Amino acid sequence: MSTKQRGSGWSIKLVFTFYRLFGYTFIYYLMYPVTFFLFLVAGNVKEALKDYYAHINRPFNNRVYFEHLRHFAITMCDRFVSKVSPQDYTFEIANKEALMNHLHQGGILLLSHFGGWASAGNCFSDLKINIVMQESLIAPIKCIEDNLETKNPHLNIIDLSKGGVYVTMKIASALLNNEIVAMMADRATEAKNREFVTFFGEKAAFNKNPFSIAYKTEKPLMGIAFSYQKPQHYRIEFIEIVMNKNNHAEVEIHKAMQIYADFFASHVRAYPHQWFNLYPFWKEEVSL
Repeated sequence: MSTKQRGSGWSIKLVFTFYRLFGYTFIYYLMYPVTFFLFLVAGNVKEALKDYYAHINRPFNNRVYFEHLRHFAITMCDRFVSKVSPQDYTFEIANKEALMNHLHQGGILLLSHFGGWASAGNCFSDLKINIVMQESLIAPIKCIEDNLETKNPHLNIIDLSKGGVYVTMKIASALLNNEIVAMMADRATEAKNREFVTFFGEKAAFNKNPFSIAYKTEKPLMGIAFSYQKPQHYRIEFIEIVMNKNNHAEVEIHKAMQIYADFFASHVRAYPHQWFNLYPFWKEEVSL
C-alpha cells in the first residue's frame, strides 16, 4: 500500500530552519496556514476522511477535516524535531515499569499510523528499535531526515522497498539479538499479508505479517499507541498479546489480530483526529 506523500523537500527544510531560528512555538502556530493549504488542495484526502468518520460514527465537516489535517501536520513536524531535540518532548507512559520490562526483552512491537508513531523511537534512547516500514518519503525529504543530527543512534529503519529477502534477513538478525522490531499493523504492503478482522463493526484488512512472525519465533508481541496530548507531549499505552503455540497457527494469529484491532479501535475512538491512514481503509478494492 502506498499513499501520496504530501509536502516537499524545500518546505520541510524551511519549517526546520524556522524551528532552529524561532523555536517550537513558532512552527506550532505556523502549522495553521500550512494546514489551510492542505485543506484547499488535498481533495482525495477529504473523501477518504469522510468515509473514515462515517465508519467510526462521528460527524464530519470542514472544521473536523481541518483539525485532522492540523494534527497530521504537527505530528509530521515532531517526526523531524524529536530527532534532534528529544529532551524537549515528554512521553507520559501508562505503567512505565511494565512497559520497559517488556521492551528490554526484545520482540515484535505493533505500531499503526496513529498519533506520534513517527516519533516513537526517539523516546526510548537506550533501546535498539528497528522500524519496518515503507519509506515512501520523496527523495529530498528523505535526504533531509537522513542528515539530521539524531540523538538516538539506536533507531534503525528497515525499508520494505528494498525487497523481501533484505527485510527478512534484517528482521531475523534483530530478533536473534533480542532487539525490538516495530511493524505497522494497520497497513499491509502485499495482498498476501492481509487478514480481515472486525473493526468498528465491519471487516477490515490488517497486516498479518508481524503476528505470523511472533507466532513462529515465539517472541513477545505487544501493541502500542502514541497519542498526542499537547505540544511536544504524548501519552503511551500498550497491550501484551500472548499466543498459544499449542493451538493452530491460523486460529491464534487471527485471535491476536482481533485483540490488537480492539485495542487500536479504543484509541481511535478516544482520539479520532489522530489516525493518519488517509485512504478508504474499509474498501477491499483498494490496490495493494
